[in-house]
Amino acid sequence: MAKKAPNPIDKHVGSRVRMRRMMLSMSQEKLGDALGLTFQQVQKYEKGTNRIGASRLQNIANILQVPVSFFFEGAPHAPGQAGGLGEAPSPAYVSDFLATSDGLSLTKSFMRIKSSKLRRRIVDLVEQIAGEE
Repeated sequence: MAKKAPNPIDKHVGSRVRMRRMMLSMSQEKLGDALGLTFQQVQKYEKGTNRIGASRLQNIANILQVPVSFFFEGAPHAPGQAGGLGEAPSPAYVSDFLATSDGLSLTKSFMRIKSSKLRRRIVDLVEQIAGEE
């Protein structure tokens, strides 16, 4: 029997849990302890393999000090669902990048640069290196 692929919403919510946990420099084990779970269960939540129930998601939001809505920001819409008139979600690659340790580290470091002119020059440099489209 073929493995069932994780639901895209579950994957998105899990990646947002991971991103926020990493922003707080919290280990999977520490989050698991706070939830009364093993770090393996936290891993499954973060990969979207296991769905996070409503009460558990509320508990995670409290531990990670964010509103529950944080986990759904930029979530993919199911076919036939209206996107609404709100802000357009970030492309998936942005969320995927921010959910990595490199992406999070780069973003945190970049935002600590006080000079907006220097930040702009860094962006220009990276765009040149990458051969902007």
